[in-house]
Amino acid sequence: MDYMLEDGQIPQYAEQILTGLNLPPDEMPQLQQALNQLEGAGELVLTKKKKYAIPQMMGMISGRLQMNARGFGFVLREDEQDIFIPAEAMNGAMHEDIVLAHINAKDRKRGPEGEIVRVLSHRRARIVGTYENDRYLGFVNPDDKRITQDIVIPAGEESGAKPGEKVVAEILSWPGKRRGPEGRIVEVLGDPEAPGVDVLSIARQYDLPETFPDPVIAEAQGMPETVAPESLKDREDLTGIMTVTIDGEDAKDLDDAISLELIETGWRLGVHIADVSHYVESHSALDIEALARGTSVYLVDRVIPMLPPALSNGICSLNPHVKRLTMTVFMDIDREGKIVNHRFCKSVIYSDERMTYTAVNAILEDNNQKLIERYAPQVPMFREMEKLAAVLRKKRETRGALDFDLPEAKITLDEMGRPVKVGPYPRGVAHKMIEEFMLSANETVAEHLYHADAPCMYRVHERPDPEKMEAFLKLLGLLGHNVKGHHEPHPKELADLLKKVTDRPEEGVVSRVMLRSMQKARYSPQNLGHYGLAANYYCHFTSPIRRYPDLVVHRILKDFITGKLDAKATAHYQKHLDEDAKHCSEREQVAQEAERDADQLKKVEYMTGKIGEVYDGVVSGVTGFGLFVELPNTVEGMIRLADLDDDYYVYDADGYCLTGERKKRVIRLGDKMRVKVTGADVDARTVSFVPENEQDEGR
Repeated sequence: MDYMLEDGQIPQYAEQILTGLNLPPDEMPQLQQALNQLEGAGELVLTKKKKYAIPQMMGMISGRLQMNARGFGFVLREDEQDIFIPAEAMNGAMHEDIVLAHINAKDRKRGPEGEIVRVLSHRRARIVGTYENDRYLGFVNPDDKRITQDIVIPAGEESGAKPGEKVVAEILSWPGKRRGPEGRIVEVLGDPEAPGVDVLSIARQYDLPETFPDPVIAEAQGMPETVAPESLKDREDLTGIMTVTIDGEDAKDLDDAISLELIETGWRLGVHIADVSHYVESHSALDIEALARGTSVYLVDRVIPMLPPALSNGICSLNPHVKRLTMTVFMDIDREGKIVNHRFCKSVIYSDERMTYTAVNAILEDNNQKLIERYAPQVPMFREMEKLAAVLRKKRETRGALDFDLPEAKITLDEMGRPVKVGPYPRGVAHKMIEEFMLSANETVAEHLYHADAPCMYRVHERPDPEKMEAFLKLLGLLGHNVKGHHEPHPKELADLLKKVTDRPEEGVVSRVMLRSMQKARYSPQNLGHYGLAANYYCHFTSPIRRYPDLVVHRILKDFITGKLDAKATAHYQKHLDEDAKHCSEREQVAQEAERDADQLKKVEYMTGKIGEVYDGVVSGVTGFGLFVELPNTVEGMIRLADLDDDYYVYDADGYCLTGERKKRVIRLGDKMRVKVTGADVDARTVSFVPENEQDEGR
């Protein structure tokens, strides 16, 4: 039965709707449940007959369409299995559209299959790509290959673009079942070979704004360059405590500083975080823009900040040898790593040194005498920090926190933006120290707000999906490992497994596949715990310059410690937390995708100069069309099945392997493999390998 609501009748009038429908008793609860789940008219579909339809009551599903470069796609759903959409069933829908789908087959081996019935809304009106033309009209070939149709550009709408240039096209006419999209060029980015144009294209593709609106700039320009004396009122003066920042060499937005004192029971750790909330007032132009961005984005050659540089690199940044306003958490930690006492305060600090990870690593790991002499006043504190971090890490490992320790790529560019070096980012004792201290602060804040029954934007990580975990455990068995007993392992069991495979060939594969079996961490007003950290309470508190959720937590904590978190303030936070948490989770995902895309672009560009070179790698993926192999420098490439020419290989999906029919050679995830680089396609973001055997090397 089709359930229609007359135009103008929206869920606020659910009872009248139910009464007017005069449904049989057995259908009333179903419709009532559907209406109760509706948050507003946006959840309804306005039909061609100008009536509101309830999709879920019509056997239809709404969701976001995620397409594949080969033309098929999936309608994504939060709590249910995604719907597979064949290429011929798209009916004009484009990647990331919000669509209405009808399920045609539920017994498909890998889940339900359907077709797109209607596009409810388009989420990408601007497309980045390469402009081309012929005698009569032009077109834009999208950079994102998940957008499978070229954008037709009629004569007069090319805005001076030349063939081969990178451009931004705005869609004016959306595609239908038998016609493609049409649009106009609104920005010419330039020659794709010009320095920075490639990464700029990625920024535009993900709609990452590099400039700030005029009202935001005006507010930022009105910020002081130094701490005003009147802002010190009701703040604890911590300028007499030795305090340092430890960051990467290139970091300019320094939002965390640390101090450490020896006390009778152990250590007193001070984590001092930039008080961004003092300068960014709720509902100001700065605040509205920061929320819209959600996070700073760190592309390979640039930063797209959440806040204007006057704040992110200026008055909010904990620069050395100047006073800065902070929110501080002091934690008294015993010799076993237990936080036995803590307190919060509004504070002002004076950072004694702007340290780098490289310098602190050289002091603690290499005993660099020159640096030890240069930073003599701080060295004893660094040595105690190393001891404390080791104790905290051991305690965290004991409770079962997962440490995937996946290599992060460090990409070095020359002055023309060309990659000259690609390799794993070094992660020494200094990185691990700061990580432990920030984790402790985040947990302490979250636990305190939870037990105080105060609102909070938690960072949550739910238990793994049982089906994905079952598949992962099956893979482990094939690799010769096992996790005891059941398909819902405690994180401690998985942590022990990661330790077991450390420095083994399959370490990277096990870490990555385990990570893929996990849920995505997200923000939520509900405390659901953090599975990966084996933490009952967790939030983000330590980076308010570059993450909006941290700014929200600062505001709540500040109101709490100053006695301003009354019923009215609590209701205000609770009203917005859910929506803001969802938005920030989405913005984080966009940032991660853009950062990965930019890194992959430069990795492939780097490998264009390595054609013919031979590397030892590890099999990181097995598919029906070939193998993926990861190199020590973090670059991943593919060997086509046809290029495994020593035998005829058959793909075993259940065994995650390829088996040679004649020689019975089995190639599995985690196997070592020597490969030769045969190609690097920058446009497709792919690297191609062939196996390099002893005969090829002339041995």
